[in-house]
Amino acid sequence: MPDSKIIVTGGAGFIGSAIVWRLNELGYDDILIVDVMDRTDKWKNLAPLRFADYIEAVDFIDVIDDFGDTDAIFHLGACSSTTETDSDFMIRNNYQYTRDLAEFAIVKDIRFIYASSAATYGDGSAGMNDGTESLDKLRPLNVYGYSKHLFDKYAARNGMFETIVGLKYFNVFGPNENHKGDMRSLVNKAFDQIESTGKLQLFKSANPDYADGEFGRDFVYVKDAVDMTLHFLENKTGGLFNVGSGRMNTWNALADAIFMSLDRPKNVEFVEMPEHLRDRYQYHTHADLTRIRTAGYEGEITPLNEAVADYIQNYLVPGKYLGDNASELRPTN
Repeated sequence: MPDSKIIVTGGAGFIGSAIVWRLNELGYDDILIVDVMDRTDKWKNLAPLRFADYIEAVDFIDVIDDFGDTDAIFHLGACSSTTETDSDFMIRNNYQYTRDLAEFAIVKDIRFIYASSAATYGDGSAGMNDGTESLDKLRPLNVYGYSKHLFDKYAARNGMFETIVGLKYFNVFGPNENHKGDMRSLVNKAFDQIESTGKLQLFKSANPDYADGEFGRDFVYVKDAVDMTLHFLENKTGGLFNVGSGRMNTWNALADAIFMSLDRPKNVEFVEMPEHLRDRYQYHTHADLTRIRTAGYEGEITPLNEAVADYIQNYLVPGKYLGDNASELRPTN
């Protein structure tokens, strides 16, 4: 109900602020945002949104007992850099913090919904089927994926998925990601590249099984990802679920959608993939949505061309954020 008390960690970040935006649309505003504001422009994501209070993440865990009357926690706070190499930091920040927060929520009977990641699937050789049955077979390619995988395994081992929900987000793109630097989506980076140079650079394939531009990802619009996430606010199912579009689109297809949205001729330059990425690069991701559909989610997925057009034309070109009175497309349910 809209008078519920909700905590959103990472609430100033990309998916977190999008969740707050959608909660506002649904009438919720008794929201505590927990984040690390640091030196980024994340505060701009918050400017159009309604919420009750803000607290820094490092302070929040020390006063968590003050929030035992909370109805739901959306835990989106984490370091999401796939190139971060400080393992100690990633384990403390992504694993231990999540573990402590989940255990608190379970004791207090608070609905707990947290962000896992498709990065836990590694190169995909063990499949990308959600659920807990194949967790021991997965081999993430970087410490970010491992830090997420570590908590998934902990939660499964301790029976937490009877009540909590973990969401394996695939390649999410959309408004409110400007602050993410190198971790921004290609759509966001491409917009800047094309505006300044007139062309888009894509990595050449370093895998003989894929031609240049013909490998890709499961790209999912942030508005769809948010709707899938909020499905579990009312639906009390527990478990581990994929959040994606349910299809793989190539980088070439994404480039086509970007240039079409900008009404410019396609101009792509293929460049060598950096050496440090070659052994940890995912060439094909594809979310199996069977489990989330079985859990009752019926929303339609926004087609790639339509999602890219909404993002570029209604947010990137006018420089707007979610809640800034842009023409905010909603998927047809």
